[in-house]
Amino acid sequence: MLRREFITLLGSAAASLPFTAHAQQSSAVRRIAVLTSGNADVQELKAGLAAFEQELNQRGWINGQNLRIELRRGGGDLDNIRKHASELAALAPDVIVSPGSSAIGHLLKATRTVPIVFVYVPDPLGSGFVKSLSRPGGNATGFMAFEYGLTAKWLELLKQIVPHMQKAAVLWDPDIAAGIGQFAVIQSVAPSLGVEVSPINLREVEEGVAAFARSGGGGLIVTSSGLAVAQLDLIVSVAARYKLPTVYGYGAFVTSGGLISYAADLPKQLRLAAGYADRILKGEKPADLPVQAPTKYELVINLKTAKALGLELPPTLLARADEIIE
Repeated sequence: MLRREFITLLGSAAASLPFTAHAQQSSAVRRIAVLTSGNADVQELKAGLAAFEQELNQRGWINGQNLRIELRRGGGDLDNIRKHASELAALAPDVIVSPGSSAIGHLLKATRTVPIVFVYVPDPLGSGFVKSLSRPGGNATGFMAFEYGLTAKWLELLKQIVPHMQKAAVLWDPDIAAGIGQFAVIQSVAPSLGVEVSPINLREVEEGVAAFARSGGGGLIVTSSGLAVAQLDLIVSVAARYKLPTVYGYGAFVTSGGLISYAADLPKQLRLAAGYADRILKGEKPADLPVQAPTKYELVINLKTAKALGLELPPTLLARADEIIE
């Protein structure tokens, strides 16, 4: 009897092992690292990060329970971004999510194994971050802000607002591929619009814009980058000080007092990124998840700013706006 009971007990214990191991595995806390290129305190990015976490919750991932989210802020500082990228890669999280164009290059230098989901990155194919949009092929995939060709639209909008304009300055970050690509397209279409464009390094906003304004002014274009977002308040105030009509590649500038933006919806992209993070946590590979482009770009206009600049915007432009701030 004793021998029979021992064998029965041993068999029952062995049968329970797979279930126990599975239970331990399923209850393990997974890790998502988030590295922002710009300032995570900007309202639109805060809303986007909230949407990201909300979507994860709906998919069963609860921060502090079965998920741990590590957030690092780049603040537009390349040294900061480089340091955080190396730190997060060394932590080997299950996936890294990165809103903004400045961080993705540093993340790919730091790791070619940790899955990365980028968000709001201009032309990831042209920048060399993926092998193709349909089959990224490496450890990164995500959601693009636009192809570089779209940036020509910013200069066209500026010309619509100020038809007599002959000069425009472009605030850009020459240290990132996205900055170079955006400026190159704007520069290429400028002659056809009768506009001479000049670059201003985003590290020299105050002095660069002041010099441009002294030379007779015109209009400004602020390209999309983490460095621009990190200086959002400064850029908006400098544009207002010199009464320069300005087109932005990011909607948060307009809600903060800028004139006009034409851009993708960042919170929507971060919500979609949560879906990709969920799929990666469940075993899918970034190499097999296609890069997605925005299905819509939003035109946002601040009428209060237009009045302060003494501008009467074309009715056709106002009719096309997705949002008007009064």
